[in-house]
Amino acid sequence: MLLSVNVFVSLDGIMQGPGAPDEDRSGGFDRGGWLVPHASVHTNEVVEGWFREADAFLFGRTSYGLLGGYWTKVTAPGDLIATKLNTLPKYVVSKTLTDQEADWSPTTVLRTDIVDDVRRLKELPGKELQVHGSWKLVQALHQAGLVDLYRLLQYPVVVGTGKRLFPDGSTFATFAASDGSARELPGGVVSLTLTPTTLGVISAGAYTVERGRSTTVLD
Repeated sequence: MLLSVNVFVSLDGIMQGPGAPDEDRSGGFDRGGWLVPHASVHTNEVVEGWFREADAFLFGRTSYGLLGGYWTKVTAPGDLIATKLNTLPKYVVSKTLTDQEADWSPTTVLRTDIVDDVRRLKELPGKELQVHGSWKLVQALHQAGLVDLYRLLQYPVVVGTGKRLFPDGSTFATFAASDGSARELPGGVVSLTLTPTTLGVISAGAYTVERGRSTTVLD
């Protein structure tokens, strides 16, 4: 399976608490729910497209609890997201969560080396092992070079504080977007699908003037 990270981000890269004021107040965050005024049928269609590719899910403990507490209550027939989340295999990374507490069936708790565990999961048959939310887990997966695909919905909002998808100190990287993978939706929301191309290496260059002409010089 490919490992994909699927997240909502603001213009300043914040991914914390997009869906409700009390979704994630850690660190004193008080700007939750910033996504909701910009949600639309168009953004819903994009997110449903993400979930169509899922054959399993990987969560950090906090996102597992938040999503499980919400989507287990969605029982409307034909809801694609609820059906996928409530029926497909789920893996949650936690050293403290008990099997009894991990009752969003079917769930397996991963308690050992997350890097080795995820490498094993990626060897299983299927289309995608998807991560949604799970900020701390995403950082670990990025540092280990395990992410095959990033899907972002970027909203026209500057939140100003909170957990950023790539915080200071992240391993530097470059990405490529395939043709047609970037879309501007009505309302200024941008859908991006990015594939990592390098990790720990970035190219650099400079603008110089040669013979009176502005010239680009790459390393």
